[in-house]
Amino acid sequence: MYNIKDHLERKITLSHLPKRIISLVPAITETMYHLGLENTIVGRTRFCIFPEEKVQKARNIGGTKDIKLDRIHELKPDLIIAEKEENTKEIVETLEQHYPVFVFEVQNIPDVYRMINDLGIITNRKEEAIQTINEIKNKFDTLPNVNGKRAAYVIWKKPYMVVGKNTYIQSILERIGFVNPFASFNGRYPVITEEDFLHAEMDYIFLATEPYPFKEKHLEEFQALVPDAKPLIIDGEMFWYGAKMIQAADYFRGKFNEL
Repeated sequence: MYNIKDHLERKITLSHLPKRIISLVPAITETMYHLGLENTIVGRTRFCIFPEEKVQKARNIGGTKDIKLDRIHELKPDLIIAEKEENTKEIVETLEQHYPVFVFEVQNIPDVYRMINDLGIITNRKEEAIQTINEIKNKFDTLPNVNGKRAAYVIWKKPYMVVGKNTYIQSILERIGFVNPFASFNGRYPVITEEDFLHAEMDYIFLATEPYPFKEKHLEEFQALVPDAKPLIIDGEMFWYGAKMIQAADYFRGKFNEL
């Protein structure tokens, strides 16, 4: 039996190396598969969709914010993985009455490296974790730099919501050299008015394909709303953290190199 602390400084007691893990975090689920843990993952949320060829083998235990507790009990996990933003405090408090729950917190790129490293430690995949971190860093060394272009990353409509400060997506935008005019607003995902868009003096408006499914048809709407900014559809899945960052680096180069 040994004790560890999660990213919220909560003490977690494990009696042995986890062999039956449930992940409630899509990006971390994908990263766990990348670390070679497919035989250890027994449960995942319905939003855990990568890698497609493997994830179906783990049981669907509901959503990230609406778990099916009975399914979790049936799986008898010896560890549950959660994340502060992705899952609710109530879910963590409910689950920790029955199982060890390790809560990660990812708000920027360094947090991702910490997450992967600690995931490797608690699952005995340290070498694989280090290799993954180095692969991401090498890929990110080749990212373009747009040198201060101003861009908003829109995640919702009615009301308009954008990415703000202290978020992984904001850290990616900064890493590529974008200035987010809404990073100074209150909240991590501030609600924005049409007037806010007009006054932001943007070069680009990024319309993410998730969580709101922005599509090509929305480009004309935003072009009319902010005539001086160019709207672009952005693959929201490329802004997942963890193992997805390896693939995302190529996407970012292709999408932003010519801006």
